[in-house]
Amino acid sequence: MDANERQEILALLEQGRKALPAAVEGVSGEMASRIPGAGRWSILGCVEHVAVSEDYLFAQIGKAASSETPLINLQREARMLARGTDRSRRIESPPEGHPTGAFPTLAAAVEHFLESRERTMEFVRANREDLRSKMTWHPILKAANCHEMLLSIGVHCLRHVKQIEEIKAELA
Repeated sequence: MDANERQEILALLEQGRKALPAAVEGVSGEMASRIPGAGRWSILGCVEHVAVSEDYLFAQIGKAASSETPLINLQREARMLARGTDRSRRIESPPEGHPTGAFPTLAAAVEHFLESRERTMEFVRANREDLRSKMTWHPILKAANCHEMLLSIGVHCLRHVKQIEEIKAELA
């Protein structure tokens, strides 16, 4: 990863690090737990999903295998960035990402997210490897390189920030 790519990914991760706590600021415990409709998630469920998903995707980076030939698909990366936060397309979470009540409060879920995000950002700051030469598995993308995994982590949070804003508007 070159310095420009590192800065781009860090900026994306930082955007989510700020946006998620801002999206839930002032949300009461009652509102955080309310489910807006059948088959939907609460605000707390969304934050849990983001936190748990970041842990899962980051762990996949740790399991990545080196590839002799880097997998470079700049078009796919551009699509991820352009469409990753588009809420007009429903994307079903794999069952492992569904909320299970892992966090007793919204504050606990946000705290876990922030700790996970700091770990992810520290990894990006310290990394000097070509992450496109490290292959892993993403539950939606399928085979993916680790650069794509970091992009996915970044846009995933921002997508759910939009979902939280939608839920807040519905429940207001």
